[in-house]
Amino acid sequence: MNCTSQLLFTGAHGAVPPAYEVLKEEHEVAVLGAPQSPAPVTTTVINIRSDTAVPDHIVWSLFNTVFMNWCCLGFVAFAYSVKSRDRKMVGDITGAQSYASTAKCLNICALVLGLLLTIVLIILVSTGSLMIVQAILELIQNYRGH
Repeated sequence: MNCTSQLLFTGAHGAVPPAYEVLKEEHEVAVLGAPQSPAPVTTTVINIRSDTAVPDHIVWSLFNTVFMNWCCLGFVAFAYSVKSRDRKMVGDITGAQSYASTAKCLNICALVLGLLLTIVLIILVSTGSLMIVQAILELIQNYRGH
């Protein structure tokens, strides 16, 4: 009983204080596992399944979709990443790993192709602009010569 209920039910025993220490000791003995009955002790085993961490590469796919979407490889990789995440939520680890592997390959291809095409584009623009500058200078020299 808690303290307020004992004060309400003291009645004729109002002069005798409640024995809090005895109750506390009995509780400690019960917590420590003193035998309460001759029945055998039963145990419960809980098996916690460890979730296999399946990376779905969704952030990488989103980056490739937004910034390096040459030939739509980033978008396709993003679609496979979403499928991988869906499979993981359902509990199909094998399907999630399969979709994640495909998304990873597509992300690698999109990244490499994006970097190569970007470098080639920079080279073409820089050499093209140099050629345009040379052509303009040649036109100016030819115009002055006539």
